[in-house]
Amino acid sequence: MALLGSGMGKFDNRVAVVTGGGRGIGAAIAKAFAAEGARVAVVSRSLASCSAVADEINVQRPGAATAYAVDVADHDAVQALGKQIVEDFGGVNILVNNAGVTRDGLIMRMKDEDWDTVLDTNLKGAFNTVKAFQRTLMRAEDPRIIQIASVIGLIGNAGQANYSASKAGLIGFTKAVARELSGRKVTCNAIAPGFITTDMTDDLPEKVREDVLGKIPLGDFGNVADIAAAVLFLASPDARYVTGQVLAVDGGMTM
Repeated sequence: MALLGSGMGKFDNRVAVVTGGGRGIGAAIAKAFAAEGARVAVVSRSLASCSAVADEINVQRPGAATAYAVDVADHDAVQALGKQIVEDFGGVNILVNNAGVTRDGLIMRMKDEDWDTVLDTNLKGAFNTVKAFQRTLMRAEDPRIIQIASVIGLIGNAGQANYSASKAGLIGFTKAVARELSGRKVTCNAIAPGFITTDMTDDLPEKVREDVLGKIPLGDFGNVADIAAAVLFLASPDARYVTGQVLAVDGGMTM
């Protein structure tokens, strides 16, 4: 996706924070916002990965993106980072909670730390970032919170009890935040991606890929651009009257 110059996009004069922005869906979201004129805080656990994304954006729009490294599960670190980002950008209009991890395994074999790591990152991480940015969002123009959940949070999946619980919890958290912040016109919605092709899915065995395809009515996998497009819609003025909703971008898996 080619990046546009300032003054040409639907998100001119907007600041977007994207967690998990160093790869895959998060990187696509960060680049999509920048392509539409936003300034972007690209956040991930690894400074190297988010810096690479920010550098790519800044090649075409100098100063449009800044990289920040943090473990979203670390409450105090996220609060400190929130203050730093608000200071650096002067405020935030859009928060996208995309950071997530998996530690798959059957319940009978799942270790406590695998459960805790997934819940702490995928669910508590979203709580931490909302806490960090809610005050600046309540003062912002067209304030938006968008959570990247999963169809697994809607339908469950064997071997992913921790991931399913974290994403189902994120959906419930989304609805609660939408109600709490509605008085300040902050909308909060979730996107539930289906099977999206990323570098993490490229190594799946062909049999697994065929089985998944058989469950998708549209007969194809999604891509990161599909999710980024949905995020941009929910972040735009066009979605001003949409809040507390879950948008499944899944080729029909959950219909």
